[in-house]
Amino acid sequence: MTRRLVLISTSTVFGTRYLEHAFPELRDALSGVSRVLFIPHALRDRHGYAAKARAAFEEIGLSLDSLHEAPDPRRAVGEAEAVFCGGGNTFRLLKALYEMDVLPLIRRRVAEGMVYAGASAGSNLACPTIRTTNDMPIVQPPSFDALSLVSFQINPHYLDPVPGSTHMGETRETRILEFHEENETPVVGLREGAILRVEGESILLKGLAGARILRRGREPVEVTPVVEIGPLLGRA
Repeated sequence: MTRRLVLISTSTVFGTRYLEHAFPELRDALSGVSRVLFIPHALRDRHGYAAKARAAFEEIGLSLDSLHEAPDPRRAVGEAEAVFCGGGNTFRLLKALYEMDVLPLIRRRVAEGMVYAGASAGSNLACPTIRTTNDMPIVQPPSFDALSLVSFQINPHYLDPVPGSTHMGETRETRILEFHEENETPVVGLREGAILRVEGESILLKGLAGARILRRGREPVEVTPVVEIGPLLGRA
């Protein structure tokens, strides 16, 4: 497999600027790339989002084009050196990409070696489906099926219960256990600051924080950077 992915839990960690905590991984993964195609469709203000992302990528020496400005979205994806998909509402993002008919094309380009990077909703998009997003379904995409760049699910912004809290609602782990009542697919709960670097068959947990790996019928496993997590998922 030739896939090269950077899957980020969150675009902004407390006390840092947009994507700043991910600059080292993005710079390394995008070595040799001069321009990045940005997918801003998870937010309504696509112009403002593109400007924010452009400023961040310029800090690491890369130019940025935004898919929402492309006269021909399929051509833009077909000619892209690399793709970065921003966070926001995953349902809105997926619906827009179905409408542009670019999902199969992104999948094919990644199989050919194009770098795919995403944060939050953009990381959800790399999974088989978006069923483990935290977002409200504010719009209805034609399917929950996503890019399947990896064969596990990601839950970005994974939160642990607060010790001593009197909150009686469901925890994030409870929600994922419900997912596993209906689905077999492993889930990686990425805490804020955690990053997955996928190179071929290798899946490395990197970044500033750890993750919780949940598999149906098994006890959750805690992992901290830097570690290869592929064997803990039972699949790539």
